[in-house]
Amino acid sequence: MKRNLVSVLLLGSMLACAVHVYAHHSFTATYFEDQKVKIEGKLITFQFRNPHSFVTVEAADDSGIIQRWGVEWGGAGQLGGQGITRESFKSGDHVIITGNPGRNPDDHRIRMVTIRRTSDGFGWGERPGQTFD
Repeated sequence: MKRNLVSVLLLGSMLACAVHVYAHHSFTATYFEDQKVKIEGKLITFQFRNPHSFVTVEAADDSGIIQRWGVEWGGAGQLGGQGITRESFKSGDHVIITGNPGRNPDDHRIRMVTIRRTSDGFGWGERPGQTFD
């Protein structure tokens, strides 16, 4: 009986891990990793969380029209190890972001490569090791 319970628990754990790994998406499927765009504008939100953090920025598109851009970033655990905390960026900060554009331009979506706050020059992504998968 004990052996069966251990076997069931082990199998359940393996399946749970497999589902988690399977659920992780490919950035290449969502973003053009061989292209970069740059936006500059006002930070609206900074969601510091796992598995990915997100920044929302109001910035002009190629036509000069202000859009809300969703910027995908690394998870809180990974970014924390690279010096970013939930207090690093605040609503209203003026930022410059470079990143890989989303495959659907109407989504105004970017995968973060660099971010810089213009008021004091604080940034991420310009030093070795400041990346995310």
